[in-house]
Amino acid sequence: MQNRFVLISGCSGGGKSTLLAELCARGYPVVEEPGRRIIADQLASGGKGLPWDDAADFLRRAIDVAMNDMTAAHAHSGWVFFDRGIVDAASALQALTGEPVLHPTCSVHRYHRCVFMTPPWPEIYVTDPERRHGFEAAMAEYRRLMETLPALGYDVIHLPKVSPSARADFVLTTLGDITPAA
Repeated sequence: MQNRFVLISGCSGGGKSTLLAELCARGYPVVEEPGRRIIADQLASGGKGLPWDDAADFLRRAIDVAMNDMTAAHAHSGWVFFDRGIVDAASALQALTGEPVLHPTCSVHRYHRCVFMTPPWPEIYVTDPERRHGFEAAMAEYRRLMETLPALGYDVIHLPKVSPSARADFVLTTLGDITPAA
């Protein structure tokens, strides 16, 4: 199987984590979003590596976590699904600071050529202690990724606005694998 690491990206609050939970329930290995794990850790420890305190530091941490996630995922066989990843963090860091990290980082660390994108979905968008930005910021993030991913050679596939189960079916059918993981 060619690159089996599948990136689920897109608009914040578009249902990525819910889709990953559905894939996990079907037996597929999933990797939780680096940013949410960093935020939870920093909030619990009183750290300052938070996107609203020091966005550049937060994004550098997210790149490191995503690289470690990719390395650890080699222990799994078959499809492995990632809730965001290196591309998301490197794209945001380059947009924020101008540091040329996107192409050097993302040319070495590649996901499957098909990247599934959650479109903006205002009807389900909510903020929470780990997602403090509003819908407009989520839209800007989405637009940036829609430019970045094709420029990196990925085929962007928009996820339909349907139930998590139907979204999982769509992903697996698109990947040509509609049977549960072993």
